[in-house]
Amino acid sequence: MMDETQKNEFEGKEEQKVSTEQKKEKKSKKVKPVKWIAGALVVGMLAGAAFEGGQYAMQQQNKKQQEKNAEKQAELSALTTSSVSGQDVSSVVSNVMPSIVAIDTTLTSTVEYWGQSYEQESSGSGSGIIIGENENELLLVTNNHVVEGDNATVKVTFSDESTAEATIKGADSNADLAVLAIKKKDLTDETKKNIKIATLGDSTKTKVGDMSIAIGNALGYGQSVTVGYISAKDRKVSMEDSTMTLLQTDAAINPGNSGGALINASGEVIGINSVKYASDDVEGMGYAIPISDAVPIINELMNREQLSVAQQGYLGIKGSDITEQLSETYNMPEGIYVTEVTKGSPAEKGKIIAGDIITAINGRDVKTLEELQEVLTYTKAGTKVTITVRELKDGEYAEEERTVTLGSKGKNASKSTQNDSSNDAQQKQQGTQENNK
Repeated sequence: MMDETQKNEFEGKEEQKVSTEQKKEKKSKKVKPVKWIAGALVVGMLAGAAFEGGQYAMQQQNKKQQEKNAEKQAELSALTTSSVSGQDVSSVVSNVMPSIVAIDTTLTSTVEYWGQSYEQESSGSGSGIIIGENENELLLVTNNHVVEGDNATVKVTFSDESTAEATIKGADSNADLAVLAIKKKDLTDETKKNIKIATLGDSTKTKVGDMSIAIGNALGYGQSVTVGYISAKDRKVSMEDSTMTLLQTDAAINPGNSGGALINASGEVIGINSVKYASDDVEGMGYAIPISDAVPIINELMNREQLSVAQQGYLGIKGSDITEQLSETYNMPEGIYVTEVTKGSPAEKGKIIAGDIITAINGRDVKTLEELQEVLTYTKAGTKVTITVRELKDGEYAEEERTVTLGSKGKNASKSTQNDSSNDAQQKQQGTQENNK
């Protein structure tokens, strides 16, 4: 048995041991959380590094994507800007408008009624384009049907609302073109400053789907603008007396627009507004004479010299028009059927005979006596011309050429070279008017 002293020593050692173990336990308990936190920090650092690395990668990827998007956006913006600036209709129109005029015509005719005659006035409206000038004149182009008529008075209104009278310098009914001249001395300095010569484009380069802008004196109310697109090119359109090759547009071309400009998005004239087709079946199709086809004719009309009656050329025939309908019905060429040749006339000397069908003069097609008269009116007496005829030989019409030196119309005014209405329908169109040729 332990004595009291040993028992106390043993208990003391046990208490010391317990105390030491408790301290170790406490020490151990204090260390474990530190290790866990350190581990968490390491994991957190790794995760954070991974996250930051991923985020950086995503940022770089987003940056690249944004750069790509920016490039695409820049391309689209450039295309859009270019497209919009090319189709800024208001600015295009404001630049072209000083080149466009309104035309008003007044025609005085004598009407016979119950044995009495009286004068009757009729009026019409159209449009025109300023195309050039010379030393004394301002020159415009319009449709022939806008100004046709022997006694037509033509008034032109400019974009500044000033007006002036115009004369017909030259006309081609087959091409439906006419050139008007206005004396510069009749224009004010302010008007001269405000007007502008139009820029003519190249209609051969026009594409289907291109924007087209029609400007003209619609319904005689003054200048107006309509916008559309080129619907077709080289469209064959049958007119009253002929077939024309035209541009087709869905821009509205109304009565009064005739002779006005059809322009592209650059403000260049690509056509001369001519006709509109309308019916219950379609919304309406507008047509314009291609400017590239019109320019050679315009140049010829611009340079025509106004001749007195005594200076005008004279051929010396009677004839009638072979229209398209008669041509198909009787299998004859279209043109002017010669029914009679005046004795001693230039035509007789040039070996033109009755039965010939005149189809051209100096290479220019003529299908009616009116068209032939237009050429002779602006061709001086004494001029040698080449007349193309179709002569009937062995049941076939052979094409031949005759060289004729024109006489003076003034000296032969009393000799009637006219449209002959005495032949049957196989040789002529019934009811045509008489004209001195």
